[in-house]
Amino acid sequence: MSKILKFTQFSVRDLLVTAGPTILLIVGVGLLAYFVVDPAPPRKVSLSTGQENGAYEEFGRKYAAALAKHGIKVALQPSAGSQENLQRLKQGQVDIAFVQSGSTDEAAAEREGLVSLGSLFTEPVWLFLREPRGKGGHKQAEITELSQLKGKRINLGPEGAGAPRLFKQLLSLNGVEPGDLTTSSLGNTAATIELLEGRIDGLVFSSAPEAPLIQMLLQTPGIRLFDFAQAEAYARKLPFLTHVVLPRGIVDFGRDLPAKEYHLIAPTATLVAREGLHPALVDLFVQAASSIHGGAGWFQQQGQFPSARYTEIPVAAGAAKYYKDGAPFLQRYMSFWLANFFDRMWVLVVALGALILPLSKVVPPLYVWRIRSRLYRWYGQLRTVEQALEEAPAGRRQEIYALQLQRLNEIEELVNQISIPLSFADGLYGLRSHINFVRQRVLALMREADGAAEVVAPLPQAG
Repeated sequence: MSKILKFTQFSVRDLLVTAGPTILLIVGVGLLAYFVVDPAPPRKVSLSTGQENGAYEEFGRKYAAALAKHGIKVALQPSAGSQENLQRLKQGQVDIAFVQSGSTDEAAAEREGLVSLGSLFTEPVWLFLREPRGKGGHKQAEITELSQLKGKRINLGPEGAGAPRLFKQLLSLNGVEPGDLTTSSLGNTAATIELLEGRIDGLVFSSAPEAPLIQMLLQTPGIRLFDFAQAEAYARKLPFLTHVVLPRGIVDFGRDLPAKEYHLIAPTATLVAREGLHPALVDLFVQAASSIHGGAGWFQQQGQFPSARYTEIPVAAGAAKYYKDGAPFLQRYMSFWLANFFDRMWVLVVALGALILPLSKVVPPLYVWRIRSRLYRWYGQLRTVEQALEEAPAGRRQEIYALQLQRLNEIEELVNQISIPLSFADGLYGLRSHINFVRQRVLALMREADGAAEVVAPLPQAG
């Protein structure tokens, strides 16, 4: 069997030795491209949410649960609200955050390297007021215009939230200066307690209706929601706002809460990320957004959100593609990590193609040279033998010829032990014929030397 394997068309060992460095180079470059040029998505990402008992906090938990199914841990970081979230993004403290529309503009977002993953839901401006009562507990006329807030104690929310900045814009449009009313900057929960205790007259939220405090205040006796009767005009004046309607009875049909329709103005909550967020994570967050925010709600129709619209921040390419074409093809049929592996394989294919094509033209000649080099080295030995023949001094020619003949026999014996693929057998037989050619030359020179010796030998004398 060993003899049969010895005579093969090619040498596996030589092929491996020749191609080995090339294979290692290709594998190394491929791995470098796979892990460095297009690294795997991180397994941990930070999301800046909002205040306690707010909609951002509630939705943050839902995103964390959705991504945990794919092995991604979402670290939730509470904040004062939209403005603080935006600041954290600019400083690189978090990867993703909820940001309210109107908080920045397109030029500033591009300059700071921020991208939108889509608008998620409308978050109306909720102005809750205590029912006005005069002396003796008699009800007074409800406040119907923001200009009537002069002299009232109103909590606008912490400065890091989006509501204070927005509500000050609304007051300015009504000719109300900040000094015309007493404002405070308590968090939503603390402000709600103050309102219920009667220590303030009203508070401002900007939140989705799912927020627990919103749900509670809409059903609390003695607390009234302000009706923005001029909502359409506000939306025309401030383009990042939309006019929405809280339908009658939507809170509780049995108790008819609310007892009438309320007109509200609403910015849009947007999921904003840093530009360098891994594309695979962009896909996951957008898919989670579709699951969390895609249904019908108090102010939206089925499928209206999430959307690439309603945001002044440029939409990430991956998110825009999702809104246009749906989930990536592979992720529809296999797990996230497996789909991501195959999706990243194109980088490896490109890297391998860039190496394999040129190296494929180098390896075959190297393989041929390696095989033939086993034969070429013996031609060097033959040339040494011939040189010794040419340089042999006259007095020692027979001795040197005999030594070179012995050397040729040794060379031939070693050559006969060479293992060489059958496709290169012509070279082996050519070498053996050349060894024999040199041998014949040595024998011829030995015969010439013997004849010359007889000619110069002295003739025997007669007796």
